[in-house]
Amino acid sequence: MASLVSLSSPSFLSLRCPPRSISYYSHGRIDFAKNGWGCRRLLVPPAKCSSSGPSGEDADSEAETTTSVSPFSSSSASNLRYKWCAGLGGIGFVETTYLTYLKLTNSDAFCPTGGSSCGDILNSDYAVVFGVPLPLLGMVAYGLVAALGLQLTRKNLPFGMGESNGRLILLGSTNSMAAASAYFLYILGTKFSGASCSYCLMSALLSFSLFFLTLKEYELQEIQKVVGLQLCIASLVFVTLNSSYSTSQPVSTSLAELDLPYFTTEITTTSNSFALSLAKHLRSVGAKMYGAFWCSHCVEQKQKFGREAAKLLDYVECFPDGYRKGTKMIKACTDAGIEGFPMWAINGQVLSGEQELSELAQASGFQFNESSETT
Repeated sequence: MASLVSLSSPSFLSLRCPPRSISYYSHGRIDFAKNGWGCRRLLVPPAKCSSSGPSGEDADSEAETTTSVSPFSSSSASNLRYKWCAGLGGIGFVETTYLTYLKLTNSDAFCPTGGSSCGDILNSDYAVVFGVPLPLLGMVAYGLVAALGLQLTRKNLPFGMGESNGRLILLGSTNSMAAASAYFLYILGTKFSGASCSYCLMSALLSFSLFFLTLKEYELQEIQKVVGLQLCIASLVFVTLNSSYSTSQPVSTSLAELDLPYFTTEITTTSNSFALSLAKHLRSVGAKMYGAFWCSHCVEQKQKFGREAAKLLDYVECFPDGYRKGTKMIKACTDAGIEGFPMWAINGQVLSGEQELSELAQASGFQFNESSETT
């Protein structure tokens, strides 16, 4: 590296030299006394070296400039991803709002592909989670993601929340949505083999895209810190959905390929006085039992009452014309919000599944005594 030597005002350095017999005088540079015993002065011009490259201050300034560019670029990329999250979340919100409206009004969806099979899927028991319409849950989730995306873009999070916490909530939300979509894709492939649902596929595409966009915000070291939490969230989603569908008895899935004409099942047990009195009381208070002719639990429920008492119950058959693929329940059952069979509606209460007679008596306020027996 080339260097320059710059001279400044001279400085003097005193030297001690051994006695010399010869006097010597160097013009302008070194001055010895003629009879000197030592060197009086050594004129040494101080030198200041500088390289041809940038100075230390310039290098520091350049490093700061280089460093300052990286966060700016990273922030710009983050804002772009947040905007994408807001946009995709908005699309999902519109889709699920439309499906929620159809679900609440019991209307048929317009299916560009899939035809009737698309409607069968949207109207199946898998479209409800613990009595809550699945599109309604999706509408809330997409709305949350869209709102968070906009607020992270503007750096204006509510409740004094920091950006790191906002990113974590966004990641957890999109992770739960992607986990739910993966579960429903499994259901679509196993329970509805050969069927097509454009709305389901679109929702899955949006969910996975949102998840990967938010995951892109995290570096490898950050992912290692939050991976445990995200696995717990995904597992919780799987367990919740599985629990919801295991407690109900899906209609359009277990009977998807069957064509069942309506039939009646004979009740073989004999009613006792308690069952007869309870059946009369249930009818008098307007209690209804909703069921399906092919439902074994409905038959078992009637067997507990016995042949005579079962005839006194206000029983509503949800498939009076038989069942085949695409058959819907009658309006009375749809309005009641059937989640599974049998289902009891007693004094504003809903009891799902097969019930003991004592539980029905307690729910209806029935007390067995001699007067009720002879009534």
